[in-house]
Parts: sequence; C-alpha cells; structure tokens
Amino acid sequence: MIELRNIEKRFGEAIILKDVSLTFPEGSVTALVGPSGGGKSTLLRCINLLEQPTSGCVRVGSDTVEFHPGRKARWQDIQKIRRQTGMVFQNFQLFPHRTAIENVMEGLLVVQRWTKEKAAARAMELLQKVGMAHKADAWPANLSGGQQQRIAIARALAPSPQVLLCDEPTSALDPELAAEVVDVLGQLAREGTTMVMATHDLRLASQVSNQVVFLEAGKVVETGEPETIFRSPRNERTRQFVSSISAAQAL
Repeated sequence: MIELRNIEKRFGEAIILKDVSLTFPEGSVTALVGPSGGGKSTLLRCINLLEQPTSGCVRVGSDTVEFHPGRKARWQDIQKIRRQTGMVFQNFQLFPHRTAIENVMEGLLVVQRWTKEKAAARAMELLQKVGMAHKADAWPANLSGGQQQRIAIARALAPSPQVLLCDEPTSALDPELAAEVVDVLGQLAREGTTMVMATHDLRLASQVSNQVVFLEAGKVVETGEPETIFRSPRNERTRQFVSSISAAQAL
C-alpha cells in the first residue's frame, strides 16, 4: 500500500503541491489526471522520492519517510522507498548502446548484482510478458516508440517492485503505438500489479485504472472511479477538464 499524508512540495517560493493526502491500496491502479502544470508528474515523483517533498509523509509498504522544511531525510530511508518502486518515463530512456535484453538486464547486473545468466533469464521472461521476446537482440534505434516503451516497462518490472509508476507512458506515441502500451499496462493491471500513472490519455485512464485523481494547481480536486470521473463528475472544474480533453482526443 502507498500512503501520502499532507504532502507539500515547493520550488523556491512556488508551491507545486499543497497538502495532498492520498492512499493507493495494494493491487490498485490509479490515474492522476489534470491540466499541464497541475502537479501530476511531481506527485508521481514524490512517491519514489525522485522529488523529495518539502513536508509531509510518504509510506510505501512498511517503510515510512517523514519530511520537514529545512531538514533532509536519511539517504538509507529514501533508498528503502526507491527499491520498492519501478519507474516508466515518457521518453523511454533506454540505453542506446544496449540491446533490448541488455537494457532490461542492466539494473539487475549493476544494482542487484545478479549473475549474467540469472539476469538474462529474468529479462527474457519479462520481454515475453510485454510481447517483445522476438526483439531481444534489437537496438533501441531500430524499434518503434511503442516497442521501446514496452521494453522500458519490462526494465521497470525487472527487480520486482511493489509499485509501478508511469509518467505519461503514452504521450510520446501515436494512437496506434499507444494502444500497444495500453494493452500491456492493462494486462499488468489484471495480474494485480499496483500502478500509479500520470496521464493525459483518457483511454488509458478509463481502461486500465480503478481510481482516478483529478489535480489542479497542486491540489486534489476530486477522486473517484473512472466511470464517475469521466461520465458524471461532481466538481464543475472536473467536468470542464474532462469535456475539453475528450473533445481534443476525438479530433
């Protein structure tokens, strides 16, 4: 389970997140939606502490880290949280000088200190899961964006994290390639993988998630099931946002 309590994030005088408290149950899939600059990606990065909150509390599983203004959290405590999360980025971030299977193996070899044989077996298992086993020896430059993103998902899953964090996983892809990634994430959701996704893709949010959080100006405006948020939101601002995004994606 992931729990965020009273999270505030400042960059200088700018307040990016304001008193955000959320719970993400084990096995749940949550979509963070909202306008650009609303705090979605920052909140996602606060979960695995790529961005450290200015104040508040982050809990992942049984590990908890508290943050206070002007006081740094212990590096050991931060690492305990990070080891339980896998991150999928918008722009893939594959190593261009590594093949698909080598990209998935890299963290297992360098960070986890696995043997090459064990890492290769785990990497091939995950490439099979995301439908990329046939491209194991391909270079990233020779793969489509959708294929690269599926490899990035396999890489994030390699160390068996407690939660998979996805930052706009389909935004750099055209609709056809995005559908490949939606299918993979949907399969992971059906298998019970805990996921939190920041996304503008309402198809991804509606098909894969079972909880939606609408953020604006660093605040939680509304939370609920996809059916509620996308068809009958209670908040007028949520209604305006969903209508505008739906219209844009229909063009």
